[in-house]
Amino acid sequence: MTAALELVGASAGYGSVEVLHDVDMTFPAGAIVALVGRNGAGKSTVLRCLAGLVPVRTGQIRRDGRDITGTSAQRRASSGIILIPDERGTFAELTVAENLDILGGGNAPDAALELFPELAGRLAQEAGTLSGGEQQMLALSRVFIRPAGVVLVDELSRGLSPAVTARCYAALAALRVDTGRAVVVVEQYLHDVMRLADIVYVMARGRVVFVGEPGELTAEHVS
Repeated sequence: MTAALELVGASAGYGSVEVLHDVDMTFPAGAIVALVGRNGAGKSTVLRCLAGLVPVRTGQIRRDGRDITGTSAQRRASSGIILIPDERGTFAELTVAENLDILGGGNAPDAALELFPELAGRLAQEAGTLSGGEQQMLALSRVFIRPAGVVLVDELSRGLSPAVTARCYAALAALRVDTGRAVVVVEQYLHDVMRLADIVYVMARGRVVFVGEPGELTAEHVS
């Protein structure tokens, strides 16, 4: 599979603290890649580096083989790298309809409303008054209505019921097949993501300690 995005020898951190240490990762087009590991392992930092929110200190980020290490977060987003952060990522004082318009880049929200019919009856409601799960649905909506080559999702299941989580993963799997997007998911709960992932990276203390297919993963790798 062709690499849509790559981390090559990447180190990164916050202030004087280095969180990632010489990390190599490849995210192929048309694949779902799961990043798993304990809290503090560096998984969310990987996504923020890929999105341009945290600069890499050493190494490179490559998009379709091109070095984009110095490219701004705004330019990466415009080029089709979409990040769904773990802290929702919606505009609390705007209505659901206004959020869908902004997050979807002005595209029709039909695909998102079909996936999340709960939002259809709340279009005039301010996003900040939604339940946590509904806010997560709204944040995820942009993935399904906005063109993107790479989708980065941090803690997809947070605040969602098991049934809605399953719907989201099924929709991401369809995106992978129908559009050839690279989908990268950070997840604490392994059950759903392991059923759909093509590649799994296990992280510990800012390093990759396992990479392979879900069937090769053992309890020892994630202990």
